[in-house]
Amino acid sequence: MPSATRRSTATAPTAKPAAAVEEQDDANVDERVYAAVSKALLSGKLRPGTPLRERALAEALGCTRGAVRKALARLGSEKRLDLEHNRGAFVPNPSIDDMRGIYRARRIVEAGLITTLFGQLARDQVAALRKHVQAEQKAFKEGRREDAIRLAGDFHLLLAQMAGSDELLSYIRRLISNTELYKALYDSAEAASCAPREHEQIIEALVGKSLATALAVALEHLDELEQRVIAGAAAEQEVDLASLLNGGAGKPRAGGHSHGPHGAHDPHDH
Repeated sequence: MPSATRRSTATAPTAKPAAAVEEQDDANVDERVYAAVSKALLSGKLRPGTPLRERALAEALGCTRGAVRKALARLGSEKRLDLEHNRGAFVPNPSIDDMRGIYRARRIVEAGLITTLFGQLARDQVAALRKHVQAEQKAFKEGRREDAIRLAGDFHLLLAQMAGSDELLSYIRRLISNTELYKALYDSAEAASCAPREHEQIIEALVGKSLATALAVALEHLDELEQRVIAGAAAEQEVDLASLLNGGAGKPRAGGHSHGPHGAHDPHDH
């Protein structure tokens, strides 16, 4: 007699509850909106003091204003946007003194980072750093400015990860969030293209024979970044002043928003 057909012990995959799927979809939308606004900021096309309206962003990105609000709040917590109560979100307008202070902090922290990593990098870590610099070079050559700026900042975050301190990584991440934006606003694409070469020099110095040389190379890199950004901000201020003196409205100046009482808007439209 033929044997009875065995029942399969396999169970069908359990479908995710609708609430879980909806929550995942919401998270994906939030991340997409955050990435889109971040990319716009790093493109350098949004000038200091530019307001970011919730309604306009929601329409442009095809999402809810709630998703936009979450993204703007996240960027504000990272100091990449200025959030004003009942007024909305604005592209930061840092003063030159503020920018100098952030670069000063980076020099202090990254000097310690270089001291920690000097002579301690494993072969695979050096290879990872060099591969990252190749990605930077590719982004610059292809004209992907926002990606190039992000990757340039990520190089320093990669160094911080290799130091093995979550606290250090968190602090450097916050500083770099600021300086990435400064580069996007005030550093020319031509000048910024030297970042991969400078990063290569840092790698070579880290595996070299002199800590003093490694520190000098790393700090000179930060000095040059600061000088280019400050020069760009100062030049923009001069152009704005000339425009104002000639009867033009001028652009928002570094260090102060132009959205005063005369520019107030409906708080529900930010």
